[in-house]
Amino acid sequence: MEASSTVQLDRPGLYRLALGLAIFTILYNLAEGVVSTFFGLEDESLTLFGFGVDSFIEVVSGIGIAYMVLRIQSKPGSLREPFERTSLHITGIAFYVLVGSLAVMSVYNFWTGHKPETTFWGLIISVVSILVMCALVKAKTSVGKQLNSNAIIADAVCTKVCIYMSIILLASSLIFELSGFVYIDSIGSLSLAYFSFKEGKECFEKAKSNKNCSCEDQCH
Repeated sequence: MEASSTVQLDRPGLYRLALGLAIFTILYNLAEGVVSTFFGLEDESLTLFGFGVDSFIEVVSGIGIAYMVLRIQSKPGSLREPFERTSLHITGIAFYVLVGSLAVMSVYNFWTGHKPETTFWGLIISVVSILVMCALVKAKTSVGKQLNSNAIIADAVCTKVCIYMSIILLASSLIFELSGFVYIDSIGSLSLAYFSFKEGKECFEKAKSNKNCSCEDQCH
C-alpha cells in the first residue's frame, strides 16, 4: 500500500494510486463500520458503536474524496463541483446527528451507571484501525507530495482524525478491561463526539470554499 515503493510511477499512475487509496479507504470504513456497530450493540459499548457509525459517515466522505481525485485527474485546477458540495453537506449533517446522539446517550449512561459487558473487540478493532490508517496517511501524503497536490495531502491530514478516534477507542477499551471503570465508556463516546463535531464543522467550511484543499491549514 505504501507509495514509497512506487516512486517511479508517472503522473497518470500516481493518480490511479491516489484513486485506489480512496477506494480502499471507502471499503475499509464500510467493513469497519459493520463490525464495530455489530459488536458495539452486542457488547453494549457506546464508544465502539459510535466509532462504527463514524466509519459509515467516513464512507460518504470517502466517496466525495474519490470523486475529487477523478476531477483533479481530468481537470487539474478545477473548482469544487456540486456533487462534492452535496457530499460534504450530507457528511456534515451526519456528523452533527452523531454528535447529538452520542451526547444524549453518554449523559444517559452517566446517569444510570451503565457499562459495557466487555470492550475486548474495541481493543482489537482500534489496534487494526490505527495500523491501517497510519499506512494510509503515509501513502496518501507520499502520493500528494509527488503530485504536488494540496488536496490529496490535505486528505491525508483528514485521515489522521480517524487515528485519533481509534486511539480514543483503544484507550477507553483498555482502561475498562484493566480497571472496570464504569464511566470510561461514556467519557470515550463524548471524546468521539468532540472529534465528530470538528469533522462536521470542517465539512460545512469545505462546502463553502471553491478551493481543492480538504482540511485546515492546507491552503496558503
